[in-house]
Amino acid sequence: MISDKLQIAMLIAVGVYFLMLFQLLKRKTLNLKYTLLWLASGVIMLALALFPQMLGWFASLVGIYDSTNALFAFMFFCVIIILMSITAIVSKLNEKSTKLVQSVTLLEKRVRELEEDT
Repeated sequence: MISDKLQIAMLIAVGVYFLMLFQLLKRKTLNLKYTLLWLASGVIMLALALFPQMLGWFASLVGIYDSTNALFAFMFFCVIIILMSITAIVSKLNEKSTKLVQSVTLLEKRVRELEEDT
């Protein structure tokens, strides 16, 4: 079982997390379609902070002795999932930008050819 101090710290951290998330959404810094993953991880963190027995269940499920260690393991797992999704997004954007650059280059070449013909 986690200590009361850790539970309070987790609740404060989740509150700050949601404030930052909603602030980013408000300023339109964070795209709405990518927010779902961040909201899901925040809800999971809130559930773990409110119901620490879930953390004990997770610890016993994966064979971790201490609930606090299970919390760190779970958060590490969440970070890995988020990093993988961000990598996928960046890869798609990189591919799109490459196609866009190639398309612009072909259009510039075509414009130059048309200018030379006239």
